Amino acid sequence: MRLEEYIREIKPIDKGAMEECEKRWDSIAKPLKSLGKIETNLIQIAGIQRTAAIQLEKKALVVMCADNGVVEEGVTQTGQEVTAIVAENFLDEKSCAAIMCKDTGTDIFPIDIGMAVDTPRVEKRKIAYGTKNMAKEPAMTRAEAVHAIETGIQVVGELKEKGYGIIATGEMGIGNTTTSSAVASVLLHQPVEQVTGRGAGLDSAGLMRKIDTIKNAVKLHQPDPKDVIDVLSKVGGFDIAGLAGVYLGGAVYGIPVVADGFISGVAALAAIRMEPLVQDYVIASHVSKEPAGAMLLEAIGKSPSLTCDMCLGEGTGAVALFPLLDMGLHIYEKMSTFAQIEIEDYVPLD
Repeated sequence: MRLEEYIREIKPIDKGAMEECEKRWDSIAKPLKSLGKIETNLIQIAGIQRTAAIQLEKKALVVMCADNGVVEEGVTQTGQEVTAIVAENFLDEKSCAAIMCKDTGTDIFPIDIGMAVDTPRVEKRKIAYGTKNMAKEPAMTRAEAVHAIETGIQVVGELKEKGYGIIATGEMGIGNTTTSSAVASVLLHQPVEQVTGRGAGLDSAGLMRKIDTIKNAVKLHQPDPKDVIDVLSKVGGFDIAGLAGVYLGGAVYGIPVVADGFISGVAALAAIRMEPLVQDYVIASHVSKEPAGAMLLEAIGKSPSLTCDMCLGEGTGAVALFPLLDMGLHIYEKMSTFAQIEIEDYVPLD
């Protein structure tokens, strides 16, 4: 299907399933609402999955891997070759996210949506061998941006067919805090200085170079904030566009998608701007320590489930939420009700 057709498939989440789930929570023999976001996240998941019989047994982390031509401008501490190395490491339990996935029973799916080189094992969905340098020309064509978004949707459809009940979002790409800051600045209508941080470890001179590079790219290309695809194509990255597709795919196929931090938050914002109903299919894991982390959550109408001062990426914050959801689901399924232990129900008080 084409992107427009996918978006037309998106429907509101199931309020009836949410009410049934909340009723079950309120019957459990504990103080009402006392598990906070553990409860509300599972109620939301019931609405997304359209059943109060929530399924979280099969969990996936989708890591969109891509390179960014803007690294030519000296906006990163490391070289572009690191993207491919880390992408392969996801498959050998040599990255933070991969180790966390093993600990949480999560299957990891690194996707080469635009790395500058080919690697032996990472699944290839390559749109191009990296984006162009946005400081000099648009990062990609509009058709490439659409292709990347559609690829993300298709990945979710395939995971749905394999029985996955929830997806975490991750990314890997040297230079992608630069592209994410550019997209965030345009979509949030915020000065570049307010949304740009040091990424993976820039010094002060490097940070100023990064800010100036983004400012100049935005001025050069004049991306239209009302046209998300225009913004992504001019100053974005294949990883961001692919992740935007993952969020859209979650809404198309009824799978909750857990947002990680800054970069995947930018992608979530892009997806929600394309179709506002996507908002109800997104669960926020944590608030990134990057400058725009809290801004992005506010823009997508979410509050974090975790506050850990993380800013690593790769999907680490999203995967960190999975054990809490699993514990919550076990309580939801197994704990006795007030009636079963023959004590009076708690009731809401003024």
